Amino acid sequence: MAGVAPEGSQFDARQFDAKMNDLLSADGQDFFTSYDEVYESFDAMGLQENLLRGIYAYGFEKPSAIQQRGIVPFCKGLDVIQQAQSGTGKTATFCSGILQQLDYGLVQCQALVLAPTRELAQQIEKVMRALGDYLGVKVHACVGGTSVREDQRILSSGVHVVVGTPGRVFDMLRRQSLRPDYIKMFVLDEADEMLSRGFKDQIYDIFQLLPSKVQVGVFSATMPPEALEITRKFMNKPVRILVKRDELTLEGIKQFYVNVEKEEWKLETLCDLYETLAITQSVIFVNTRRKVDWLTDKMRSRDHTVSATHGDMDQNTRDIIMREFRSGSSRVLITTDLLARGIDVQQVSLVINYDLPTQPENYLHRIGRSGRFGRKGVAINFVTKEDERMLFDIQKFYNVVVEELPSNVADLL
Repeated sequence: MAGVAPEGSQFDARQFDAKMNDLLSADGQDFFTSYDEVYESFDAMGLQENLLRGIYAYGFEKPSAIQQRGIVPFCKGLDVIQQAQSGTGKTATFCSGILQQLDYGLVQCQALVLAPTRELAQQIEKVMRALGDYLGVKVHACVGGTSVREDQRILSSGVHVVVGTPGRVFDMLRRQSLRPDYIKMFVLDEADEMLSRGFKDQIYDIFQLLPSKVQVGVFSATMPPEALEITRKFMNKPVRILVKRDELTLEGIKQFYVNVEKEEWKLETLCDLYETLAITQSVIFVNTRRKVDWLTDKMRSRDHTVSATHGDMDQNTRDIIMREFRSGSSRVLITTDLLARGIDVQQVSLVINYDLPTQPENYLHRIGRSGRFGRKGVAINFVTKEDERMLFDIQKFYNVVVEELPSNVADLL
């Protein structure tokens, strides 16, 4: 089943590669051009002493591959497109680049970071604050679902960095609560999501308001051609640090599928799994908010302790639920793609795609939650007859083979 292309398969790898090649070789450079300098240690990067203190205090010892190649060009003020899979330290890469370049004597917004979800924006704020702890950085997350007045108060008191979602950031710029005059760095995190239909116009509107000589950084796990096209409008001779598509899937994540003939059989399959496996913590992805509520009720009625979160909940409720899950008082989190990016829970060993994602790019963001920074993890995909084409597309997109779940799955967790 997994090895045969279903009729009308949506994803055409040859067309994808041709588009990417056209896009990236227009200036005569090789397709996967890269920044050649690799720095084996943080000490070799020429970073400020107090930034290094923050990096080591945060628990980093040796830079990851993307950090070895990505921090220095950003610190040099170059425009960069950086692509690396979830869990490899992209956030710390651009946070370090920003923190190195700030003028701490000037308490004005000098760096603006956009992220597609509130959760991710708040996580970036935490990392920025932690890494910049010894530098005295002032950072604030501007996200929807929080008080506009409070945002205005904090911004008027002065910050060095604003992290936020496009809607709230544009609102703050429009109200002139956020002044763009001193912004010299502009970062898009999870650019594939950000530049998809929903946020493209807002990001463009924000960019128009920024000073003309702003440095642009684009960071993402996947880089579809449309994203690269848009970045051309923003960027000046960017350094490109890209990984090949077939390297995108995370090493250390074992990926399996379970054939479920009908949608109705998924619930039994899920409950069977939880009864046979000793799971530390797991995330279950479904495709709709309604299904989050439905599955949560079903699991609870069978005495499973589960948490659930989706976009209809207010921010405060979502924060509380995520805190419970991070602390371990809840072992199972049921959610939608909204939160696939930004769930950074160390103990997650299993991701279950109760529903396969509707597009191949989101698969990586979901399964990238388990096994972060080289920890092992397992991803299990529930596949109905209707899902076979999508599973084929996913395998083709990432050049991986997703095998049928073996009977000894308990040994893998």
